[in-house]
Parts: sequence; structure tokens; C-alpha cells
Amino acid sequence: MASTMRCEIVSAEEEIFSGNVEVVSIRGTLGDLGIFPGHAPLLTGIEPGPVRIQKSGGEEDIFFANGGYLEVQPGIVTILADTVLHASDVDEAAAAEAKQTAARAMEKAAADIDQARATALLADAAGRERTLEELRKRRR
Repeated sequence: MASTMRCEIVSAEEEIFSGNVEVVSIRGTLGDLGIFPGHAPLLTGIEPGPVRIQKSGGEEDIFFANGGYLEVQPGIVTILADTVLHASDVDEAAAAEAKQTAARAMEKAAADIDQARATALLADAAGRERTLEELRKRRR
């Protein structure tokens, strides 16, 4: 069995990462996933939050994806998201402010559509915070 697999991380605007990796860790809609070479084919939604990849040789990289889809096929993992940022590009102050704004919007949401929009904003902000926490853990 191969010790690496191809990983493609793509946003709506550009390809963010393309390379061989040993492991991809991501939160799917049904929970956390660890994808290793030889993983069974899979298509699932992903939650806003960190995407951790371990490259050959153990080097790790962390990205933020605001949701989207994960596809696993033999030898390749593809992550598609509207927005993907390298974890070091996530603005901590902006993430905290976005979380507060989303929480206020949840309190004021009158219609179901407002509630859904506020919930999505809150999930995005919480995902950014989880990504920053992953980055802090790695730096320790």
C-alpha cells in the first residue's frame, strides 16, 4: 500500500494546495475524519474549521475551510470550499468580532431565514477560532 496520496485543496478562486500527503484531518458533517492512503471512497460535506495535512516527512500544514465538500477516491483527496485560507492568514481579532456579530444576529433573528443565516455565520466564526487553536497547538 502507498504511504502517501495526492491532496488537492481548492477554493472558488484558486487551487490552494496540491501535493502528496500522508494524512488529511478534517471535520465532516457527521464528525471528525482522518483520511489515510487506501481510505475507502467517500463524498461528504465538511464543516467550517481546520484542515490539517501531514506531508511526507512529517511536516504539517493547517488551513481554514468555511465548509464545502470532501471527496476521497483511490490515491486522491479533494477538498472544495468557497473560502480556504492558510491558518496563518486567519485574522484572530476579525474571527472574534465575527463570532460576536453572529451571536447578536442569532438573538435578533425573527424569521427562519435570519436564524439560518446567523447560524451559518456563527459556524464560520467558530471554525476560524478552531483553526487558530490548531495553529497555536502546533507552535507549542
